[in-house]
Amino acid sequence: MSERLVLAVDTATDSVVAGVAALHDGEVRVLAERVVADHRRHAELLTSLIAESLAESGAARTDLTAVVVGCGPGPFTGLRVGMATGAAFADALGIPAYGVCSLDALAAEADSGAADASSRILVVTDARRREVYWALYGGGRRLRGPEVAAPGVVADELAADRSAGRIGAAAGSAAHLELTGWTGGAPAIAVPTVRGLIAAAAADIIAGREPAPLVPLYLRRPDAVEQKDRRAGAAR
Repeated sequence: MSERLVLAVDTATDSVVAGVAALHDGEVRVLAERVVADHRRHAELLTSLIAESLAESGAARTDLTAVVVGCGPGPFTGLRVGMATGAAFADALGIPAYGVCSLDALAAEADSGAADASSRILVVTDARRREVYWALYGGGRRLRGPEVAAPGVVADELAADRSAGRIGAAAGSAAHLELTGWTGGAPAIAVPTVRGLIAAAAADIIAGREPAPLVPLYLRRPDAVEQKDRRAGAAR
């Protein structure tokens, strides 16, 4: 099976992630990757990071066969930057754009380095407002989530759910994982990676499946609402 060159982007966290990888027989070989932690400059940084990744990888835009986009969960403003950029890039080149849950990408990267394949993987990222986005994985699939909740609620639910099994690995925000009861130390994977993003979409890319429309995972309403909606809510 021929090798496919894939562009991956994600802006679901405070970090801007972009890179190029070769996908062959399910294996992802990262050729170039850029990660910049700056939640205020997603739109300013992303296009430049894509250009740098292409230059480092030695690939031309026309060599790409697919784009993978992290669809969150994440904050409204940052998330739509990555999705709009990835969709526009794919449309201009006439190639498919595959959306993946950004927590799935974190889990895929964590799973590749897990020592015990039978244990569960907990993924937690910052949702702000004293809440977290979280999901639970096992056996290469998502068992729970993505959801948004207070860290204490997540800790209680994991403690009460006997079917959750032993959590042997974690990924995401170390500070927020600790608040949910994780005691395994700082995770090796803090933000979605190019490898994880493409691994999460690899089966669809290899099979040549038609991608579903890109749909953002906000999990909550945006802060900004139209004035008429604000008045209606106050009236209720």
